[in-house]
Amino acid sequence: MISIEKVWLTPDAVWIRTTDGREACEYYDEYPRLKYATEQQRANYETDEYGIHWPDIDEDLSFESFFYTKEHTELYRVFLAHPELNASAVARRMGISQSLFAQYISGAKKPSSDRLKDIYATLHAIGEELMALSVA
Repeated sequence: MISIEKVWLTPDAVWIRTTDGREACEYYDEYPRLKYATEQQRANYETDEYGIHWPDIDEDLSFESFFYTKEHTELYRVFLAHPELNASAVARRMGISQSLFAQYISGAKKPSSDRLKDIYATLHAIGEELMALSVA
């Protein structure tokens, strides 16, 4: 587990420093909710031993993901192309950890093929529910 000494924000990124002195950042441009959040929304974050959570915009980043080489996975591309999708809400709907789901999206962890099928089935179900809405 990564031990974090400091978290700070700059105009374009969130930075962390580990207790062993390593520093890394995640750019807001990679996370639409952070990119379009106000400065006040970005400043309102919570941390735990696993990562950072922004309750106002329902975004999560795991500390581990700051140090992984980012693969732009298919899930990453789906959520980047559709910022209206709320990854934390999808994770809650599926009954899985929001932090774990964020790691799947970032490529820090790879979901099993069954888990990936469940994720896509959940996204399809959301789409079907939206398609079933009628305008009166």
